[in-house]
Amino acid sequence: MISLLKAREKLLSPLFSSSIQRLSSSLSYTREDSRDSEVLIHPSAVVHPNAVIGKGVSVGPYCTVGSSVKLGNGCKLYPSSHIFGNTELGESCVLMTGAVVGDELPGYTFIGSNNIIGHHAVVGVKCQDLKYKHGDECFLCIGNNNEIREFCSIHRSSKPSDKTVIGDNNLIMGSCHIAHDCKIGDRNIFANNTLLAGHVVVQDNTHTAGATVVHQFCHIGSFAFIGGGSVVSQDVPKYMMVTGERAELRGLNLEGLRRNGFTMSELKSLRAAYRKIFMSTETVPLSLEERLMKMEQNQELYSVPAVSAMLQSIQDSFTESRRGICKFRQWLDSTA
Repeated sequence: MISLLKAREKLLSPLFSSSIQRLSSSLSYTREDSRDSEVLIHPSAVVHPNAVIGKGVSVGPYCTVGSSVKLGNGCKLYPSSHIFGNTELGESCVLMTGAVVGDELPGYTFIGSNNIIGHHAVVGVKCQDLKYKHGDECFLCIGNNNEIREFCSIHRSSKPSDKTVIGDNNLIMGSCHIAHDCKIGDRNIFANNTLLAGHVVVQDNTHTAGATVVHQFCHIGSFAFIGGGSVVSQDVPKYMMVTGERAELRGLNLEGLRRNGFTMSELKSLRAAYRKIFMSTETVPLSLEERLMKMEQNQELYSVPAVSAMLQSIQDSFTESRRGICKFRQWLDSTA
């Protein structure tokens, strides 16, 4: 029996080693440049000779890199990820398997440094606005240190005079959609299936829970929180919390403000101002505009920068081109 096993081992050993050699050769990368600036391109990848490839770039199997693409130093393309059109990636960007970035359209897609584009995300393609005219330039600009997770879609602008813009340090979770001409600030968190229609403006440090829908042209103020499953059809002022099938104001986002370093004195002033605006106990009912004017005359509160910023955010929502603010209830027992 032992001699039979040894004979079988001698017979299979050459076959096993040759199969390993074939496998390793099929997985080997084409190496360009040298040492620290080494570029690794898998033989099955299609990289146009006119593409600009930075130092230390890795292009995996079955990837596509178009003729007008620029890849910054240290970028990594996982298998079957693709970059098309006039698209530039900054340093150390990562495209996960199946990601598609850019499109063969006039205009450009620019993505800054240290961004992660998740599995099967589609970024920088033509918008879904029927007003877009074939041949018009369209643009997308994304800043640095953003994580765009799996199956997200982010579209270019709908006209040459505008851009879709995303700032820095945002977390955009799986299956989110950011439509044409949106303006997204910094340090926002969009939970799964957050859907932003065209021309939505989101400032900084906001947080949406899952399955949030935001109507076109709405503005979401800094440090706002939107509850899960909400449909936002009007503006959300700074610092506020909304929720509901037609989202309504539910008070201040106190926990979010605490986490972002607002002092107890600032929170106390914001609560007092919120109560005077949205929970008035005046014997003679006042309109919202009258309450805002009265609030401006309260020097003790209005002199607090956070309070004046909140008032300005509310007033801006009633300018000619805006949609007003989400509806509110005058609850006397609110925890705002």
